[in-house]
Amino acid sequence: MSFFHALFENPFLLMALAAGFAASFASGIIGSFVVVKRIVAMSGSIAHSVLGGMGICLWLRRTYDLDFLIPLHGALAAGLLSALLMGWIHLKYREREDTVIAAIWATGMSIGVIFIALTPGYNVELLNFLFGNILWVSHSDIALLLSLDIVIATFVAIFYRKFLAICFDEEQARLQKVSVHTLYLLLLCLVAIAVVLLIQVVGAILVITMLAIPAAIAGAFTHTLARMMFIATLLGALFTLLGIYLSYELNWPPGATISLVAALCYSLSLVRKKSVR
Repeated sequence: MSFFHALFENPFLLMALAAGFAASFASGIIGSFVVVKRIVAMSGSIAHSVLGGMGICLWLRRTYDLDFLIPLHGALAAGLLSALLMGWIHLKYREREDTVIAAIWATGMSIGVIFIALTPGYNVELLNFLFGNILWVSHSDIALLLSLDIVIATFVAIFYRKFLAICFDEEQARLQKVSVHTLYLLLLCLVAIAVVLLIQVVGAILVITMLAIPAAIAGAFTHTLARMMFIATLLGALFTLLGIYLSYELNWPPGATISLVAALCYSLSLVRKKSVR
């Protein structure tokens, strides 16, 4: 009970839970599209390319005293840019997705490393974004996370049926006069937003765990995308709660603990699936 008692005395834990639940909403919805569309690797490339935007943003802040800039702004800009670039190259030049993924992944990371080296002082902010530090989220971070959640929910509500069409049968979608290319780019942008949300929780390195695993587990319990999103959101919130609880009791890093809980639950789901067969 010490953990639940600490929730009412330690505002950092409450803020961490709020951030985790906000991120779970995004991971449940967008992660379902990512798993069904099979673009998990592409999401990983977006997650690592945001390092470039964070590095540039922090360099500008430290070098020119632009205090209004925070690494999250750079992460969002870099994530959207890499998503659009990745989708445009794939659609226009018909490049293999794995080649595009590797190129953007390497470019974003390289730019980030360069600007980190140029930035004066100890770059603890970037370390938090890389490895996750959910205990240090602020009220402004929570407000931004909720705003991004609203953006995701709005676009998915408007384009749900069309997203459903391009995820399961692009050719049929084209026959129905659906703008497949535009919706594909929009979906990648929403993935980028979800990635930025999850970076707040588990960091860029572990972001794919929370984006893909809850949806992958949820897919074993239903064949309906809407239900898959709902179950994945609940699972993401559960993993967050369990991860923060264990990190508090064991003094482990919360982001990595949340990711480990998700991975262990996924392993158990595979065992269950095998035993059912």
